[in-house]
Amino acid sequence: MHTEIRDFTVTVSKKEVVVAAQFPNQEHWLPLSNLDMCLGPPLDFSVYFCYMKPTCGDNWTFVSKVEVLKKALAKALVPYYALAGEIVPNSAGEPEILCNNRGVDFIEGFADIELQNLNLYRVDETIGCKLVPKKKNGMLAIQATGFKCGGLMVACTFGHKIMDGYSAIMFLISWAEIAQSKPLSSLPTFCRSLLNPRIPGSFDSSIENLYIPITSFDPIKEPNLGGNNFVSRAYIVKANIINQIQSLASTNECKRTKVECFSALLWKIIAKRGTADKNISKLGLLVDGRTRIGRGDEEKTKILASYFGNLWSLPYGSKTVDDLIDKPLSWVANEVHGIGESAMTSEHFLGLLDWAAANRSVLSLPKIYAYGSREGPALVVSSLLKLPLSKVQFGWGRPTCVSCYFPWGGDAGYVLPIQSPSGNGDWVVYMCILKEELELIEREAGHMFRPLTLGYFNEFEQEPLVRSKM
Repeated sequence: MHTEIRDFTVTVSKKEVVVAAQFPNQEHWLPLSNLDMCLGPPLDFSVYFCYMKPTCGDNWTFVSKVEVLKKALAKALVPYYALAGEIVPNSAGEPEILCNNRGVDFIEGFADIELQNLNLYRVDETIGCKLVPKKKNGMLAIQATGFKCGGLMVACTFGHKIMDGYSAIMFLISWAEIAQSKPLSSLPTFCRSLLNPRIPGSFDSSIENLYIPITSFDPIKEPNLGGNNFVSRAYIVKANIINQIQSLASTNECKRTKVECFSALLWKIIAKRGTADKNISKLGLLVDGRTRIGRGDEEKTKILASYFGNLWSLPYGSKTVDDLIDKPLSWVANEVHGIGESAMTSEHFLGLLDWAAANRSVLSLPKIYAYGSREGPALVVSSLLKLPLSKVQFGWGRPTCVSCYFPWGGDAGYVLPIQSPSGNGDWVVYMCILKEELELIEREAGHMFRPLTLGYFNEFEQEPLVRSKM
């Protein structure tokens, strides 16, 4: 599967720091949660939005759009004040967020290419190299890039040390709502006491089996994190294909979710890379804890829905490559279901919080991240399908395309599906996986995974413009 890459240059026209519109006179400290502290590594991840030139409202220029973005950002940093701070050691030597209104780095640039000619499929060579900002300081960096056609890309790079994908999307939606003078649909809470451990704490071996302290690494068999053979690609998977996969992976007695069935298909495919001495394949599923910790407590669940920080678990399962290859897709989907189900209880997350409190001072890694491929092919699936990324509208129409860039450096592949902003049930799927596994997926299921292009999205009309009032 090959697509042409047109060379282009991005010329940076301006760099500045956007600070919160209002800030208390006195700076203050915000502690990291136990989960923030002990779950590493301190990675950055990027989310980007493509906006075609509006079909009406020609008074929108790059300058006027950027002005809206920056004014709304300054206002958004008031409730999201932690994003305007920086991580520094406290008096005890532990990292904390110093809420000092340092601000957010904001870059403006221009690309000498039309947006529709941008290769969105080969993410490393285009998006990763030139269009997402490198976060050097602070918690967040933003780059707004204009294109020859009048289109715009807004790319944001977040520090995973203090937030997960759920938190980042919550901020992006609030930022867009402020740009359109809408009331905020959600206000963030940074209340770390929501994640306090139980007294006395209690966790079983299933939690300890998911994570490994960095001090426990075998110096002879250290994990090969961030190997050079990982590549990033982005695809469109049509809704009818997703439905077909779900139908194939379900039985009359049990219908599995689309994510479970999709994960099962990928697991079954990559298992074919197994060898005689690497015949155990692993699959991990990232599970959000916001709806699980407070299960049975409606008030706490409501508050946790707006919790800003890291609140996730990464359970995984192992199967022989022979079973994954030989058994039907429905069997694999049942195994995937069991992996996710193991972490979808309040007890799992309460135990995780107790474990994190006991290991606060020791940086740990998810085992599948550190050693996923040691025994055979490994993959992690994380989903943002339930989050309304199409709502990130600043006043010149909905995003034509939304995707991410997350070369996460682990010893397992990483796959992230999100809903296409077209609203028709299609998925945009980002993959950062071994080149050999990528080639296998494209060979086995190339008819299901179409390279991500803006040409696909242009089939859908843009929504009527809602002019920003800022």
